[in-house]
Amino acid sequence: MAVSTEHIFSSEEKDLDKPSGCFQKRFFVTFMLFLGMANAYVMRTNMSVAIVAMVNHTAITDGHDDVFDDECPNSNLTEVEESQDGEFVWSSAQQGYILSAFFYGYVITQIPFGMLAKRYGALRFLGYGMLINSVFAFFVPIAARRGGAWGLSAIRFIQGLGEGPIVPCTHALLAKWIPPNERSRMGAAVYAGAQFGTIISMPLSGLLAEYGFDGGWPSIFYVFGAVGTIWSVAFIIWVYEDPCSHPTIGEREKKYINNSLWGTNEMKIPPIPFRTIAKSLPFYAILLAHMGHNYGYETLMTELPTYMKQVLRFSLKSNGLLSSLPYLAMWLFSLFISVVADWMITSERFSHTSTRKIMNSIGQYGPGIALIAASYTGCDRVLTLAILTVGVGLNGGIYSGFKINHLDITPRFAGVLMAITNCSANLAGLLAPIAAGNLIDNQPTIAQWSKVFFIAAAVYIICGTIFNFFGSGKRQPWDNPENDHINDNHEAQRHNSSGPVTIVPASPKKTKQ
Repeated sequence: MAVSTEHIFSSEEKDLDKPSGCFQKRFFVTFMLFLGMANAYVMRTNMSVAIVAMVNHTAITDGHDDVFDDECPNSNLTEVEESQDGEFVWSSAQQGYILSAFFYGYVITQIPFGMLAKRYGALRFLGYGMLINSVFAFFVPIAARRGGAWGLSAIRFIQGLGEGPIVPCTHALLAKWIPPNERSRMGAAVYAGAQFGTIISMPLSGLLAEYGFDGGWPSIFYVFGAVGTIWSVAFIIWVYEDPCSHPTIGEREKKYINNSLWGTNEMKIPPIPFRTIAKSLPFYAILLAHMGHNYGYETLMTELPTYMKQVLRFSLKSNGLLSSLPYLAMWLFSLFISVVADWMITSERFSHTSTRKIMNSIGQYGPGIALIAASYTGCDRVLTLAILTVGVGLNGGIYSGFKINHLDITPRFAGVLMAITNCSANLAGLLAPIAAGNLIDNQPTIAQWSKVFFIAAAVYIICGTIFNFFGSGKRQPWDNPENDHINDNHEAQRHNSSGPVTIVPASPKKTKQ
């Protein structure tokens, strides 16, 4: 039977032991992780804005022009300002390699850093990884001007390697710092930094590209590189691995966190039980939900603007507010719904399992339905933008659904599980533009785009349904501290299989569950 984190101790004990005040150490850790996530997404998205200013579009002679559909009338459109040509003659293919180089570095470091963080701690890997990411931002202009497209791609690949620890290590730190009844709002607050970073990066990068120093676009990397470096140093100095290692945390807060997480004021991290994890249906529910989300989200993020340009003949680039509006909606909704989720749990009207499934249904069925609806809006630009905003906004429910569910089922191995699911999800996300490109293939008709939207919607809804069937909000038996001695016995048997078997006796001391 799975061990529920809801019953580690009674509600009366929770209220008695919970420290009061707004300046708790766990809140500061949450705030710093929020800023770190925002920095990570700024670094991830700023190149997509900068490359428009870097490339000399007039000089490109690859023979490929933008293809438009003539189903929608070319009238009453917002005029798009002509951008100044940059200094680099890079083909569309080269630009694609540059933009994707970061993500290849990012994806391949997910699982290694998740496992290293479990063994050696998450703090240093996250802090120094983001420091590498930020410092190498200063080398982007030099690499582009001296090394060309391939030199720039190499630097962006290194930046991706540095950013690799951000998600698994953030999850590992949340698992050590945030009690179960605060996970929804704290986790959503941290991961909402992704939308906040996108909201900041898109318009500010555009302003720096036009009015910045050293030719405009280099200032994007100098400014955000400096901000990221300052955050990384502050994070390494002021944030600690867990409550037990923090020198100034109050004893009451430390006991509250540790007792709510581990059932004892001491924390023990046993070896990763890979075999039992591989047999866990709740783990696969999270994995598929994560993969489905990334596929659908990449479709929403990368393909709908293209649809609005090619079919509706409207460019979101003409208005920075409109282009960031869906992400603003997602950020605000994720914060609101996370408070609702924690209320559902603390009021004891809903279990952890029910809460995660309800929130995840909003986060995955919502954008799925929105994508289907977008297939029937025809040439109505305002309605399409409204559906885009609502769909991406509702997507914020996933931060109180599968995104934080790793912490429910396994607080001690949450970072490793997040590394596995996030790596797989990013690989699935890379398929979205490939699938869309093959379906459109120089035929950007409303009918062809409807296929793109229906596929993404189906992925969202199917993966959300699988989570509803097999997901769980209960701590799994393979992460039950009371079973650690059993795992120790199995480990002893394995290591002594060639000789006499020594059985480690069970400890008479038992932890609360």
